[in-house]
Amino acid sequence: MTAEVATARRPDIVVLDETVLHHEPFWEHEPVIALAQSIKLVVEVVSTNWETDYARKVEEYALLGIPEYWIVDYRGLGGVVFIGKPKQPTFTVCQLIGEDYSLQKYRLGEFIKSHILPDLQLRLDDVMPRR
Repeated sequence: MTAEVATARRPDIVVLDETVLHHEPFWEHEPVIALAQSIKLVVEVVSTNWETDYARKVEEYALLGIPEYWIVDYRGLGGVVFIGKPKQPTFTVCQLIGEDYSLQKYRLGEFIKSHILPDLQLRLDDVMPRR
């Protein structure tokens, strides 16, 4: 896959860099981002197609140069190789270092560290659905 290959993704959450949005060719008329440098952070909430969030999207977002990618697996659906054993809710922060992501896993009760949002005070518990 090369950087010229167009990929259409609809992440659950995208944090944009407002200072570069004026370079976006579609932004004034449509909520479409065409330039990866406009994206600072992408968040995906894991569902039954967890393989895509943990494997394919990690590669694609790194290739695009997106500085940070969060994988929110509040139901513990991901494979054991990604979230450990026993399976449990996991919040993974992928930080781009060079061309690849460095992954840091967080469990319930742990404060999440983000390089994009250094003042963030967030735990996986804070984004868990209320019952």
